[in-house]
Amino acid sequence: MSMNSLITPRRKLLRAGFSVGTLGLLGGCNLTDNDPVQTVLKAMSRWNDRVAAAIFDPNKLAPEFSEAEAAHPFRYNAWYGPELAPKLSASDYKLSIAGLAENKKPWTVEDLTAMPQVTQITRHVCVEGWSDIGKWTGTPLREFLKRIGADTTAKYVGFECADGYYEGLDMPTAMHPQTLMAFKLAGQTIPTQHGYPFKLRVPTKLGFKNPKFITTIFVTNQEPRGFWTDRGYNWFSGT
Repeated sequence: MSMNSLITPRRKLLRAGFSVGTLGLLGGCNLTDNDPVQTVLKAMSRWNDRVAAAIFDPNKLAPEFSEAEAAHPFRYNAWYGPELAPKLSASDYKLSIAGLAENKKPWTVEDLTAMPQVTQITRHVCVEGWSDIGKWTGTPLREFLKRIGADTTAKYVGFECADGYYEGLDMPTAMHPQTLMAFKLAGQTIPTQHGYPFKLRVPTKLGFKNPKFITTIFVTNQEPRGFWTDRGYNWFSGT
């Protein structure tokens, strides 16, 4: 499944129209790292983000699949090998809460896994061009935000991770019913290489918007940075 299969005809039309405008803007320019071209490209990215956010439907569900369609094993993905994945222990782990939330007490693995859990079988779509279907079990992020007294009128939720990764979601996506704090993969405690004690599963976003090894969650009105956004990808990166 390619990235293009995530895009509805309406989105294709918007993107096609914008591409024509882009060619006009860049006419006579070389695609280099020079400041004028980078300024135009960054403006294009911000425009894409605004359009994507405007047409996002917080009630529309991503497709779900049968258990027989789930990949075994689920594909590993990171910028480093699985042997370098952080090894977080249940005895030492604490999830920190920051920003616009009433209850900032740290959460242990026991606290987290005691919350009600649901299961979804959804497709992870990587910007590199591959996809895998996985069976994920965990707690909807919106339930967790409710429990910490998060200000859900705020614009964003941000995440910091044990491997140095960082990411953020707009609040409508954070509150989407399928956005999950996934504690299990294929019915088993999520393995170290996939993000133990949990990863964020966001089936309405591209894979790099699904952080793992999360150590801090914060609620904010300032757009959080994104690890790959800082390296040129669009921030919103979803349907």
